[in-house]
Amino acid sequence: MPIAEEDLQAIAEARALLENPGLAVKLTNVAGKPIEKGFELLPPRWRDKVSAITRDALSAALGVAIASMGKSAIAARPRLHKLAAAASGAAGGAFGLASLAIELPVSTTIICRSIADIARSHGEDLALPEARLACIEVFAFGGETPADDASETAYFAMRAALSRAVSEAAEYLATRQAADASAPALVRLVSLIATRFKVQVSQKAAAMAIPIVGAAGGAAINYLFIDHFQSMSRGHFAIRRLERKYGEEIVKRAYEDLAPSSSTTGIKPA
Repeated sequence: MPIAEEDLQAIAEARALLENPGLAVKLTNVAGKPIEKGFELLPPRWRDKVSAITRDALSAALGVAIASMGKSAIAARPRLHKLAAAASGAAGGAFGLASLAIELPVSTTIICRSIADIARSHGEDLALPEARLACIEVFAFGGETPADDASETAYFAMRAALSRAVSEAAEYLATRQAADASAPALVRLVSLIATRFKVQVSQKAAAMAIPIVGAAGGAAINYLFIDHFQSMSRGHFAIRRLERKYGEEIVKRAYEDLAPSSSTTGIKPA
């Protein structure tokens, strides 16, 4: 089944979102200094602390954020969630970096609600474990490290790396009406995603560590933080929607046939 022209365009637009996140650059523009300067201001042993905070935030989001979402594919409301995240960031920014352990689980839950909202608008049935876990997957996207294999697109490489853990977690959720966040299948998935999510959390923390950031700066940082994951969500769930229509391999081939320098207006010939 050949991919329709408008769907090729959708794949190109999704790829532009997923492969060019640019969160650190946006945060630098708000903070007024390179994020690297912020990293120099972070307290000792910060890496261990941010890892623990990140895991707790994801566990909270997994347990709470999607529970009350309906099934129908209605339009997403990204602005509402951005305002909520900005308010959370303003409160956190007023108390400085020390508030991150309290603020991050709140903002992460708000972001996860927004991700689920976008998923639903793309036709995902949030009653299904696979759809709910696809929302949590979004937190792993856009956090590249120097160890990443440049021969593969980051998006599909990350989905492949998470695939087994996602399958095990989905199997666990499918057999239980109430999930236990301490179940090994869920703990393993959250740990894998937290490894990537903490890249963005660390960038956020570094921006908050720059002295000029207060309540207003905290709001702006959180606004960009949720905007980043909303962009990842739009790309991710557009790809999943087209995979349901054409099949995973066909969509992946079209995605990876895009030239690295392509704009969203064309697909490199196969």
